[in-house]
Amino acid sequence: MNLLHASSVQIIPNLAVRIPTVGEILGQEETYFQIVSAFTSTPFQYMVPLDDMGIDYTKITEYELFQMLFPVYAQSDLSILFGDVDLSDFSIYIRETDKETILFSPKNNIAIDEPVYHKLADTIRSIHLIEKVKSKPGNESARTYLLEKERARQKRAAGKPHHSHLEKLVVALVNTSEFPYDYRSCMELPIYQFYQSFQQIQHKIQFDHTMTGVYAGTVDTSRMHNKDALFWISNK
Repeated sequence: MNLLHASSVQIIPNLAVRIPTVGEILGQEETYFQIVSAFTSTPFQYMVPLDDMGIDYTKITEYELFQMLFPVYAQSDLSILFGDVDLSDFSIYIRETDKETILFSPKNNIAIDEPVYHKLADTIRSIHLIEKVKSKPGNESARTYLLEKERARQKRAAGKPHHSHLEKLVVALVNTSEFPYDYRSCMELPIYQFYQSFQQIQHKIQFDHTMTGVYAGTVDTSRMHNKDALFWISNK
């Protein structure tokens, strides 16, 4: 899946994921990343809300979590991610052919079963360079500890004003010599291109610093565990 020149990715007939621009996202950043999080997060990342509903986050699958979240978010405006398709009629159905529980939109004839969900979630992760969180506690004590720790973290964060993460990245890159865009032209970049540029520039800066140390004799490459810093092109 080559996303560098794509403006959207077709998941199944009648359902495609848009790759919005930096400017589009900045106009509604908090809401946008809430949607992205809802469609890409694992139960581990939703442990507190699930616990509040009496659900053990270790006993629910990613697809079951998605089935809970998607119909709720589908009632709001998802056009920035899915275009002009009206997704508000999605509901849980039992597929007659195999009795599997699916999400279905009669209006658009779109069925999201578990394989389609994984394709959708993986696509959104790829667009935003998000790594899938696979953590799982080893025992009940660890589960309880992690839940209490996350609940305390969320309590501390509650009520704090939203700070734009994307805006900080834009400011940082525009003021970096390796980035050839100004504020206006940066707004037109698809978010995938923007994140890839950010990642590559970070790697290039690390490479330059490493090479400076090599030439100065302060960095011994034979002792380096991460050899990626010896190549200026990021392989992530």
